[in-house]
Amino acid sequence: MKAPADVAPAGPRPLGVPAQQGLMVSAHPAAPRSGTVRAKAVRADAGGAEAGGAEAGGTDPMNSVLGKVRPILEAFTSDDAALSLAELVRRSGAAKATVHRLAQELVTWGLLEREGCDYRLGLRLFELGQRVHRQRILREAVQPYMEDLLLITRETIHFAIHDSLDVVYLDKIFPHRGLNAESRVAGRLPLYCTGTGKAILAYSPPSLFVDVVRGGLKPITRHTVISPGRLRAQLDRIREEGIVLESEEIRLGYASLAVPVFAGDTAPVGALSITAPTYRMDAAGYATALRTAALGIGRSLA
Repeated sequence: MKAPADVAPAGPRPLGVPAQQGLMVSAHPAAPRSGTVRAKAVRADAGGAEAGGAEAGGTDPMNSVLGKVRPILEAFTSDDAALSLAELVRRSGAAKATVHRLAQELVTWGLLEREGCDYRLGLRLFELGQRVHRQRILREAVQPYMEDLLLITRETIHFAIHDSLDVVYLDKIFPHRGLNAESRVAGRLPLYCTGTGKAILAYSPPSLFVDVVRGGLKPITRHTVISPGRLRAQLDRIREEGIVLESEEIRLGYASLAVPVFAGDTAPVGALSITAPTYRMDAAGYATALRTAALGIGRSLA
């Protein structure tokens, strides 16, 4: 497979080896460098225009509910097994009645646990922390492979994970001509009508398929598969071929080639995809590179 003509050759380099200086994608478009013009890309970020910042002249965040909860949770140090209500009041600086009320609510949500008259951090916080750690490991593992796929295809590259009945986009990179809509980092789209979603759904327990159907197969475009029978047949074919080509089910004029990513588990840890306009999608040409990248990610996570 040849890289586009306007991408300067960098010599043989296995998929997944970090790109050299000047080839790395960045969060913002860079000005053209002197000499050979290299493929430039934008890495999508959750902190962009779609994630609104604080408005000037807004209310003091410390007076919000979350602003009052934060010092209660941060009152605990690594040396504290449990803290009394009086100590939480002292360390947080909030009124006793406020701390007592919020602490009770935090217990209800599993963020704190009651131990006699004392409180300790709840297991729910540990579970949430583990999710963040896992996602960071995943994102660090996939980035070099996504960057290589971008240089090969010059199309939009996604890595998504499964959450409930959706896929959540953990990372996305795209060239200037690429897709900069519909998907965004930390954004959600349905499992049943996206390439990454179908790749994950095909290798997930049958109970997830049942839940997806019960949740409703709503048409996003006129090409969205909304028949449970047709969707099941698609998933059977994906399991046979190990790859999925989704065409115009989530956005007219665009197609997505996706594969599941495994790390030794029976269920995929996520899915990797190449998204391009339908007239430019070279599924046969991109399949080998996509499969190779998915295998490389899996090995790095195993």
